[in-house]
This record gives sequence, structure tokens and C-alpha cells, in this order.
Amino acid sequence: MQCRSALLTKKINYFCTKFRNVIRQVIMQFTRALFFLAVLVLSQPVLLNASGHAEHAADSIQNTPIEHSHSEGHEAMTMKEEIKAHISHHLQDSYGFHLFTDTETNTHYGFPLPVILIDNGLQIFSSSKFHHGESVAESNGNYYTLYHGKIYKTDESGFMPMHDGHVHNEKPLDFSITKNVFSIMVLSFLLVLLFMGAAKSYKKSLVPTGTARFLEPLVIFVRDEIAIPNIGEKHYKKFMSYLLTVFFFIWFVNLFGLTPLGINVTNSISVTFALAIMTFIITQVSGKAEYWKHIFWMPGVPVPMKILLAPIELLGIFIKPFALLIRLYANITAGHVVLMSLIGLMFIFHSWIGSSLSFALAVSLSLLELLVAALQAYIFTMLTALYFGSAVAEHEHH
Repeated sequence: MQCRSALLTKKINYFCTKFRNVIRQVIMQFTRALFFLAVLVLSQPVLLNASGHAEHAADSIQNTPIEHSHSEGHEAMTMKEEIKAHISHHLQDSYGFHLFTDTETNTHYGFPLPVILIDNGLQIFSSSKFHHGESVAESNGNYYTLYHGKIYKTDESGFMPMHDGHVHNEKPLDFSITKNVFSIMVLSFLLVLLFMGAAKSYKKSLVPTGTARFLEPLVIFVRDEIAIPNIGEKHYKKFMSYLLTVFFFIWFVNLFGLTPLGINVTNSISVTFALAIMTFIITQVSGKAEYWKHIFWMPGVPVPMKILLAPIELLGIFIKPFALLIRLYANITAGHVVLMSLIGLMFIFHSWIGSSLSFALAVSLSLLELLVAALQAYIFTMLTALYFGSAVAEHEHH
């Protein structure tokens, strides 16, 4: 009995030591992550863009006597409008990467991207000619101006006639390399390099090394938890390439959207529309006779109900991809708006309590956004696999 008691005590002490070590490691990792996220939050584009205006306005407000309450309210409103404008600018696609602005010298820092237009031939020039919408760009005798993120043809003076608040200038065909397009190209190239490196590692050994050690568990997860349960073991292999591409692409662009670079690929409805339309096309092309039969003439259902259900089922074909694109677009956009709004509140509040609370909420939301980045990739991939599974399913005959 004494031996058993000593052995039990030894085991308890061992597990207590292991538990303390695990807790210590968790605390250390959480502290590091918290520090990283704090730096990440403070370096968000809204701060890079608004810091000069916000700090200057805050100083002027704090140095204003108490009796000037009207001026104080005016400065606060100006700051709110600036932050709102910067959030709106951050959510839009652009013709270059704008990092920050020196408000004292009105100098913009970033790098331009090529503008490619079809208007009296091919027109190619740098977006730096627009000077962030302040100048008219000239190319082969043609003049263009940038207005609300769109390029319009104009004259040398930049005259733009307005009617009922709408611009009536001609818009050339625009094939420019915008910020979103450039980001997609870079991230796609990065994904190709990662998977090619992983594939090469398996030629040397079946034990994963390098990037394969990171990618293999995720690939197995997509196969075993998404593809096979929703599509079936018989047909899942031919859809794996697309499912893996969609999963890693959405996940990576969502993660890069949390960096100070201001990349918001899935925040663009055109991108989510392209992803959804590809899912839609693959689903319809892969659909078997049973799939179409269950849409237009559902077996085992009375004829009057078949006539009633057929239009509904047909409409559902288009509703499914629409739900895909709206879900991804809305969740990512809402996350960016809320996060940047919390960061902006740090410059609106003039007390350490309000600013500290805004900072804590922003850090907490940044942690949540890391989860949302992966969660949205999982949901989009899972629903895509579900649609593929319904298209290739072999239904029992009624």
C-alpha cells in the first residue's frame, strides 16, 4: 500500500509539474501574441493615414480653454469625419498602395501601380501621374482624371460636368493592375511556391519537412472533414484541387487583410462574386441526371407539387452562390469597419480610460479576426463541397 501511495504521489507531482509548465508556456505565448497584436493594431492603415490629423487635432483640443466648447465640438466632429473618410478609403480598391501621409508637407508615401486603359488604342502609364487624384494624367494626347476611385476621360483642365450629382464623362475600358489585383497575383504566386516546395519534399522522404509539415495537416483536414463527408469517397478526389485552392486562398488573403498593408481582397464584392461564380459553374457542369431530375421533376412527389416546387428549386440554384458571396463579403467588411472604428475611437476620446478601453477592445477584436479569417475560409469551402456533393450524389430510386 505504501508503494502504491508513493507511486500515486509521484505521478501527481509529475502531472502537476507538467501542468505548471504548460500554463507557463501558454502565458508566455499569449503575452507574445498580445504584444504582436498591439503593435499590429497600432500600425493599422487608419492610424498611418489619420495619425497626423488626429494627433494635431487632439493636441489643439486639449490645449483649448474650457470656455471654447463650440470650437472643441467642431474639432471633434472634424476628427470623426477624417476617421470616417479614412475607413471608407481603406475599404475601397485603389490604383496604388498608400501607406501614410505627412500632413505637414502633404507628402504621400507608398508605391504606384500600372494603369492600363483601352481608349484610342492601348494606354499604359503609372498611377503616380494622378498624384492621389490631385492632377490630370496625360497619355498619348489623352487626359484622364481620378474621381472617387474611378478613371474618367477629361480635357487638359480636368473639367468634369456634373448633373444630378452624377459624372457624365466617358469612362475608358479599365484593365489596370489595382491593389486587389496585385495582391491576388502575389498571394497566388506565394501559394504556388508553398505547395511546390511541399510537393518536392515528398520526393525525398514520405515524412513531411519544411512547408509540408505546416500544409499536410491542413490538407488532410480539408480532405477528411470537408470533402469526403460532403461529397463522398467516390467523387471527392476530382474536387480536391479546387477546394484546397479556395480554402488556402481565402484564408491567406484574410490574414493579409489584418496587416498594415491595407489588403482587402475578400472585402471586394467582385472577388467574392468571382469565387462564387466558379463554384456555381463547377456545380452545374458536374451535376448528374439525378441532380437535374430532383430540381425540375422531383421523384416521389405529386404532380401539382412538382409544378410548384420546380421554380423554387431552380431559383435555389442561383441563391446558393449568392449566399456564398454575400456571407464572405459582409463578414470581412464588417470586421474591418468595426476594428478600424475602435482604433479611431482612441483618438476621439480625450481620457486615458476611454482610449485604453478602445485599445483593449481593438486588441480583442484582432484576436477574434484571426479566428474569423480561418472560419470564413472553412465555411466557404464546406458549403462549396456541400453543393458539389448534391450535384454528384447518387440518389435512391423512388
